[in-house]
Amino acid sequence: MLQNALNKSLIVIVGPTANGKTALAITIANYLNTEIISADSRQFFKEMEIGTAKPSKEELASAPHHFVNSHSIKDFFSTGDFETVALEVIGDLFLKRDQVVMVGGSGLYINAVLNGLDELPETDLSIRETLNERLQTEGIGSIQAELAILDPEYFASVDQSNPQRLIRGLEFHLSIGKKLSSFQSNTKKQRPFKVIKIGLNKDRAALYKQINDRVNLMMENGLLAEVKSLNPFREYNALKTVGYAELFDYLDGNSTLDAAVDKIKQNTRRFAKRQLTWFRRDEEIRWFEPSQTAEIIQYIESEIGAK
Repeated sequence: MLQNALNKSLIVIVGPTANGKTALAITIANYLNTEIISADSRQFFKEMEIGTAKPSKEELASAPHHFVNSHSIKDFFSTGDFETVALEVIGDLFLKRDQVVMVGGSGLYINAVLNGLDELPETDLSIRETLNERLQTEGIGSIQAELAILDPEYFASVDQSNPQRLIRGLEFHLSIGKKLSSFQSNTKKQRPFKVIKIGLNKDRAALYKQINDRVNLMMENGLLAEVKSLNPFREYNALKTVGYAELFDYLDGNSTLDAAVDKIKQNTRRFAKRQLTWFRRDEEIRWFEPSQTAEIIQYIESEIGAK
């Protein structure tokens, strides 16, 4: 479908979590009469509602969204899968729309759609088994520390509370002798549509307050009950993430509830910092404050009209 998209534009909205990306995406989608591709890897999963800060029912109803509640935590849905399926959806949308909005904070997934992924060599599965055993005996800190040294770029982009993704990066380096991050950025595939990149950022103190307030609201809205309901499925990779891992730890009696909530806030703040570091490397992103809606629309209009 994408061969028909030469005069089309994909508007990509990125930035750290809790920064107003969803609201801006809906505003722009409504302004341009178009639809939204979600590139938030945690919002794919329909069982994870409160802890992933999904758009509300009202927000979902105000503009068509794709890849929100699209999969189950039991499904395997990789970055490569997202690249393939998202491009198909974007191609279909370009048959009836001149612009499509993509929004999210998952840098690897956005990069896959915009630049493509390299074919990865096979790794030694015995190394994965050894690393999983090491995780059980030494804990996640050991895996984090070694990966941070061997592949700091991948470590900066990945969910550092997700042991399987950490192990994947370390397994790759120990098997192949090269960084996984280098394979994710070496080859830039040409896409037959224009890309307009918008970055949202605000004062760090204001962002961190927003994160803390949102975690408090999640708890008020029943995050603990959601995590309890998912406890039987906690070994699924999708649940090894911020907001869930800390409360599973509480349910195991390893911390108090207050300590677990504080840990969620801390890990979310760290995640936001890593997101910003990742996106700041892209010189094509035009940065705005979340309140600058009029300026953002003006910029998009000028880019759409540019030859």
